Amino acid sequence: MTCTSRTTPEKSALSCGRPWKPHKYQVRAMRWLVQHAAAALFLDPGLGKTSIALGAFKVLKEKGVARRALVVAPLRVCHNVWPAELEKWADFHGLSLSVLHGPRKEERRDDGADVHVVNPEGLPWLLGARDAAAGGGWGSKRSLAGLGYDTLVIDELSKFKHATTQRFKLLKPYLPMFARRWGLTGSPAANGLLDLFGQAYVLDLGNALGRYVTHYRTEFFQPLDPNGWEWGLQPGAEERIYDRLRPLALRMSAEEYLELPELTTTDVVVELPEKAKKVYRQLETLLVAEIDKNVVSVADSSAASNACRQAAAGALYLDETGDARPELVKAAGGRGFVELHQAKLDALEDLVDELQGQPLLVAYEYKHDLARLLARWPGTPYIGGGTSEKKAAFAVKAWNAGGLPLLFGHPAAMGHGLNLQGGCRVCWFSPTWNFELYDQMIRRVWRQGQTEKCRVYRIVAKDTVDEDVLAALGRKDRGQQAFFDALRARRGKEGR
Repeated sequence: MTCTSRTTPEKSALSCGRPWKPHKYQVRAMRWLVQHAAAALFLDPGLGKTSIALGAFKVLKEKGVARRALVVAPLRVCHNVWPAELEKWADFHGLSLSVLHGPRKEERRDDGADVHVVNPEGLPWLLGARDAAAGGGWGSKRSLAGLGYDTLVIDELSKFKHATTQRFKLLKPYLPMFARRWGLTGSPAANGLLDLFGQAYVLDLGNALGRYVTHYRTEFFQPLDPNGWEWGLQPGAEERIYDRLRPLALRMSAEEYLELPELTTTDVVVELPEKAKKVYRQLETLLVAEIDKNVVSVADSSAASNACRQAAAGALYLDETGDARPELVKAAGGRGFVELHQAKLDALEDLVDELQGQPLLVAYEYKHDLARLLARWPGTPYIGGGTSEKKAAFAVKAWNAGGLPLLFGHPAAMGHGLNLQGGCRVCWFSPTWNFELYDQMIRRVWRQGQTEKCRVYRIVAKDTVDEDVLAALGRKDRGQQAFFDALRARRGKEGR
């Protein structure tokens, strides 16, 4: 049998593919979306949340209940996940999809596709372009109504966790125009339960947790410092939040429904050289340090923490380029920095040598991390801020073909939507405070289909903020897991 597909990056209309035979848990999740106009799926990567959402929308469309869907997702998810899922399964035959990004987005916006996919950064254009063209002023709700969307799908719902962000404020007045609002994420409370407000509001307009984040804070939390920078839960508030969200969210974990390989974590501890240790202590206590005649100063303890993380990794940004090597300054986005030590680079090289060509995904935090990594391993592909879709797709393809011993990646650029089954090892060159990015980065490789144990290596500078970061990650993991356990406990084992 010969199959042909009428699929382009601009528009996908499926004409062939494999039959989609959803697992029981996927049928349960589809039913949850179909039966709830406001619904969240807290699903781990690998459980097929994209196909679940497409399946639920197709059911509603066939019943004449839904007409057109707008999907808001990270850019690489827009390009690589949603179109690919539509092509993959014959059951989605008849649905068409367009990615509203790039030079032809104006044309695609009016193409009549059943599903439009846009990244959050594209929302200002989508919500305002028609108004300006019609002379109606930016942000008129009539423009969105004219596009016929009645279903909103937020893929990676946690991107809307903060109600103070521009993307949240921009979308907020348009939310009532959608008959259905669905949210998909695997990490809704990675950094604490305060993050749940914005996500819940996008779906139910404040029904569960209230209409204002200030009211949510005062009802369930209490300040931990006089300035109100940190908040902790009030006694009994945790259970009350879980009860409020139970009718809204369905939680499923990969460990419950997939056969995942064993996951192990190894900390590789390095000792800072004495010169670097001296600089680190000066930044930590005096907020100023002199390095090779370059003076680095920080304004407060928050900036000092960031500077100490950089120093632990091996370099520090400078206000001026100073004596930094020109080729490294260019690789670091034009911002000058000075190198303090190579202890982590040496530890990583020992690990690479030990692996003898087995693929290793290296997560970095700062641009000077990447600059120094590329100086040690020239020509290594990387996926980070500014990496083109073409280069990213090439790197993913080479990795999954088993042709890359090393791939460098920034968690914010590749923590969502990528399936990297060409290797099962991740190394954290600079650990991140953000548990959502930490967890999602690891799950790029820790997936069903891996045939061997997955290993996580964390290069940790002894007696530095690195140790505090790892401790915080452990606390956040336990906090989010408690939230997931509570949702499951209240719903019981129905339909499993």
